[in-house]
Amino acid sequence: MNSLLVFGRTGQVARELQHLAEAQTLDLLALGREAADLAQPGTCAAAIYAHRPRVVINAAAYTAVDRAEEEEGLATAINGSAPAEMAEACAALDIPMVHISTDYVFPGNGQAPWTPSDATAPANAYGRSKLVGEEGIRASGVNHGILRTSWVFSAHGANFVKTMLRLSDTRDQISVVDDQIGGPTPARAIAAACLSIAQQLQVAPSKSGTYHFSGEPDVSWCTFAGTIFEMSGRSTRVNGIPSSAYPTPAARPLNSRLDCSATSSEFGLPRPDWQAGLKDCLIDLGILR
Repeated sequence: MNSLLVFGRTGQVARELQHLAEAQTLDLLALGREAADLAQPGTCAAAIYAHRPRVVINAAAYTAVDRAEEEEGLATAINGSAPAEMAEACAALDIPMVHISTDYVFPGNGQAPWTPSDATAPANAYGRSKLVGEEGIRASGVNHGILRTSWVFSAHGANFVKTMLRLSDTRDQISVVDDQIGGPTPARAIAAACLSIAQQLQVAPSKSGTYHFSGEPDVSWCTFAGTIFEMSGRSTRVNGIPSSAYPTPAARPLNSRLDCSATSSEFGLPRPDWQAGLKDCLIDLGILR
């Protein structure tokens, strides 16, 4: 029996969870799609009943934001129905569940950081699919930690940092939107937060609820890109443009700021310094030493 069961194996947070577990000699089993296909009803619950872990972390998701506009049914199956199914199984076995969600459940307007209790109103299919998952988890009555985060990056998979570095190999200037504001968040920090929340929920179920976790300080994508190039020693120039000049199939929130004060007070988890996380990421990629 594994004490910690993770759904997801190759995603950014899932990989960091496995690295942290190895470093801390934790008994963790990460399930890939071949072992638990979130698009297939029943497979997640079957895995939980088969392994009977002490805690479950769902780090798997449908993350193709633009493609979700055409595949909302599939996105909802993976991001909505599957987490709800996990939660029901965890509730039946009386084990806690940690689930990673997103700021995209909010409409993305205004300038004030979103609090966990603010009204949700997703502006795109991806956000709607993630909200279905949140609602299913809460409705199950399971002891849970829903962790909304934003702008995830790491040395793994596809993300903004790696895209900017790739583009800078062939371009001397890049246009990046400067009117979307949020907190870039290192996947490693999210993984560490998930492990801490999972541990605390086992002994303090009263902490069950929805929380926020994002890097600080809040910046625009344009500023984030400029920092990536500066820190990596690239000479690529960044030109700020409005979102209207870079249309995408899925609407993007202008305001991705998250109020993370409850996460800090309840779990002792302050917002991570994304610039320190970026340096670690560049070291992992072999760009810095």
